[in-house]
Amino acid sequence: MGGASALLSYRAGAAALVGALLGPYYAWSSSLWQASIWWDVAFLGLALAPAVFALVYLALPLQQARGLLPLGLAFVALAWALQEAGAGAASDFAKLAAASALGFWFRSLFDTAGLVAVVAPVTPFVDAYSVWAGPTRTIMSERPEIFTAVAFALPVPGEEAAAQLGPPDLLFFAFFLSAASRFGLRPGATWALMSLSFGATLAIAQAASVDGLPALPGLSLAFLAANGDLVWREVRAGRRCRPRAPLGPGRRRGR
Repeated sequence: MGGASALLSYRAGAAALVGALLGPYYAWSSSLWQASIWWDVAFLGLALAPAVFALVYLALPLQQARGLLPLGLAFVALAWALQEAGAGAASDFAKLAAASALGFWFRSLFDTAGLVAVVAPVTPFVDAYSVWAGPTRTIMSERPEIFTAVAFALPVPGEEAAAQLGPPDLLFFAFFLSAASRFGLRPGATWALMSLSFGATLAIAQAASVDGLPALPGLSLAFLAANGDLVWREVRAGRRCRPRAPLGPGRRRGR
């Protein structure tokens, strides 16, 4: 019990430190240094995105909390209220909290890692269709202000511009990360590779001179790259990757 409490305290302290770094950046990013476009892409992909999504990694113990669905919906309402009040940065992190809670809740509907591995190859096709020919394309071309209102911003230093991630990108990041944690896969590697996948998508979009690319293909590929061998091993052995029993009073994990 003491070890679990110490781990929670460590995660809370680390989250506070990350928040203390991100807060000033989001407040004053437009007044910071200016660099070339490729330096901006490198900064967003290698530094800012991993820092932002470290908050989701540090929040993983909350995936076992009750009431995640209503909590997520409450954060959606808070994000909307903050957006209407002109508090864009605060609204962004309310969106992240909402998507994380909903992603954790969505993962709770799956009882094996194999089922999650089935979802991973399917979601990129849905996302790609939405971005290139479906509702996301329609919104971005006809009502871009709607997408801006619901998207999460990764501000470019020294500019008013920002790279934007849609709500599904945030939700599936939390979903896949929660699955990696809950089913005994590799949550650390999953967080790292999925965070970096956003930077890779930005780099590809910049190199191809397109306004935007779907982020879920890279996200899904990163999840499978981090965990595919473990899931496949379980499938070949005829077993199911079952959830780990949470630690509680009187329980200790063996070595």
